[in-house]
Amino acid sequence: MVVRAGPWSVVGIVAWAVACHSPPQAPSKAAPPAVAPALGAGSGAVVASNVLRADYAGSRACADCHGAIFTAWESSAMRGMTRDASDAVIRAPFDGATLRVGPDTCTMELAGPSKTRVMRVVTPAGSQTFRVTKVVGGRYREDFVGLDARGEEHVLPATYVFSTRSWRYKGYSVMVKERPRMSTTGRWSRECLPCHNTLPLATMLYDDIDPRVPAYQGKLSDRVLPRSKLWAARATDAAGLERALADEIAFLGNPPPAPGGLHDSLAAAATANQDHLDGPHTIELGVGCEACHNGSAAHVATPEQLPAFAVQSSVIQVTPPHGQAGTRAQWINHTCAKCHTVLFTHYEWTWEGGVRNKNPGGSSISSGEGRDYQLGGCASQMACTTCHDPHATDPPAKLAALATPAGNPTCTTCHPAYATADGLARHTHHAPGSAGTSCVACHMPKKNMGLDYGLIRYHRIGSPSEPRRVEGDRPVECALCHADQSVERLVSTMEQWWGKHYDRTALRALYGDDLSVNALRATLERGKPHEQAVAIAVLGEARDPATRRAAIPLIASQLAHDYPLIRYFAQRALQTLTGAPVAIDVGAPADDVRRAAADWLRAAAVRP
Repeated sequence: MVVRAGPWSVVGIVAWAVACHSPPQAPSKAAPPAVAPALGAGSGAVVASNVLRADYAGSRACADCHGAIFTAWESSAMRGMTRDASDAVIRAPFDGATLRVGPDTCTMELAGPSKTRVMRVVTPAGSQTFRVTKVVGGRYREDFVGLDARGEEHVLPATYVFSTRSWRYKGYSVMVKERPRMSTTGRWSRECLPCHNTLPLATMLYDDIDPRVPAYQGKLSDRVLPRSKLWAARATDAAGLERALADEIAFLGNPPPAPGGLHDSLAAAATANQDHLDGPHTIELGVGCEACHNGSAAHVATPEQLPAFAVQSSVIQVTPPHGQAGTRAQWINHTCAKCHTVLFTHYEWTWEGGVRNKNPGGSSISSGEGRDYQLGGCASQMACTTCHDPHATDPPAKLAALATPAGNPTCTTCHPAYATADGLARHTHHAPGSAGTSCVACHMPKKNMGLDYGLIRYHRIGSPSEPRRVEGDRPVECALCHADQSVERLVSTMEQWWGKHYDRTALRALYGDDLSVNALRATLERGKPHEQAVAIAVLGEARDPATRRAAIPLIASQLAHDYPLIRYFAQRALQTLTGAPVAIDVGAPADDVRRAAADWLRAAAVRP
């Protein structure tokens, strides 16, 4: 989903050396290369232009020389980000199930002798049937795009979630409050293209080059980064860029802009995108090779000219934040943040006690990992590809192992003081080999909302003892493992171990006057919605029988939360705690859910 809140700025996702010659490696202690060597791999010329439509060759051109990578990528979640429904493997059952939001319903069914997948939306104003044309995603859920009677493709209102094997209103994929009606007004071409498909990079930089350009579906979201983290884009040859824009506008079918300078050309190009950019005008559906490696037609024609994951162009320049060298890791991370950078406009709060439009901290929900990572302390030296394979779906066991003591070499390569058992024990104050000595577990805690109603890791690498986290967020991060502890016990221990001091007035503003209260329980009662989601998920995994029983009524009270996404976290947690289904339609109106939750509690013989 594209967020209309400022630009992403983009460059390719993976260094050519990583992509074509070796698996992801841990970062070296040696000083990283500067911008110029980071353009390609080692020595050799790089392509001269990789941002304009003519610079792109399509992923199929990569298969002959990079067969193993191409094969792995073809079956990856990245490749399947957008698929043609006519030949895609679709897991969602179109078996007549009906979804309800307010007075509106959406029924997923097979129509006609050809068994065509359709969604039929019925409202008090009438009925509308959409023929499914595209499926979006496929790792945790499937979203759908469909044609209306006029031939326009819309984002359809029903999402199928694999973990629950059930349908959910798509609008409740993010942190929005309960909706009174079901919306089908979203146009696929205006909302989903840049992150979920492959487009010429230049088409997504218009408002980076000139912030006065009107909103269009290529609009990115880097502007919610702190000023010190912003990458800059500018025109280096205004006349040349105007000619390139004229070509793109003509390709999209709009008349050429009237002579008026670069601003008018950029605005006309943005308007052409908004009016006409759709499936046939992408480089390809889904996330292709060049969505990350940038246009590589010159490399295909002359392999000695290497692809570049930095912008190469005679008309556009993109540069790292002021004062930064632009290391290889930074270019890779900046590219991953092209899509993994979302701070949703409908939800105000961020981590570190921030507010989205004023002093934003990190995101609290899946899709913000790339942006969050750039906020942390390792982003200039360690690339996303150190832990993640960009060409295949990461095995869960591999990622889980990184968050154990066995995964610590990923960090101690640059932090050798903690490579020994004694050094790590002094730093962590936990027994050698215990879970508390895992670098990732503490510095990338599981506190962000994942797509399957469980928690995922927060990618802003930092310390759980940072004052901005302790005094700005609930719960204290140490409570994620020490769920039975009070706020005061956790905070006092951090002060003792690491020589910190935390403002008790700030803590009382978060948790109430009595800091002997359990940190998770106080978070459930007083927290912001994303903080409550953390408490729900952690308590849902509690092992102590007394804690589990006490958690059930507390979590059940969240089943009718103002933010429906929180309801799904509560439902999953209750099912984990009880080992039985919680057969409540938590997407129904809050009053209905509240009554159903009370009935469920009575049947479960659990009292608040």
